Amino acid sequence: QVQLVESGGGLVQPGGSLRLSCTASRSILRFNTMGWYRQAPGKQRELVGHITSGDVTNYAESVEGRFSISRDNAKNTVYLQMNSLKPEDTAVYYCKLIYSALAGVWGQGTQVTVSS
Repeated sequence: QVQLVESGGGLVQPGGSLRLSCTASRSILRFNTMGWYRQAPGKQRELVGHITSGDVTNYAESVEGRFSISRDNAKNTVYLQMNSLKPEDTAVYYCKLIYSALAGVWGQGTQVTVSS
């Protein structure tokens, strides 16, 4: 079973930037769609965006133009670059290796807090 480990979360001021990383335990990310999700306190987990095996990206409207997803296949890592962060971006961020609509592997999550 592949494992995913997220890193890069932390506390940042509004308007700041963070880059999250999601590294797989083996070379599999290049063959699958990878998704980034987030869950704020008291809210359901929501899709932030995803990147396909062909490097096509798609983003939620709330982050379009501020966030970007990329991958480094040599490092088995997918990134979520977050710019112009807002307090409402505060959440636990998760990556997911998506095998199908019903199957995938989740990372453990990393906390992002946007606050002055």
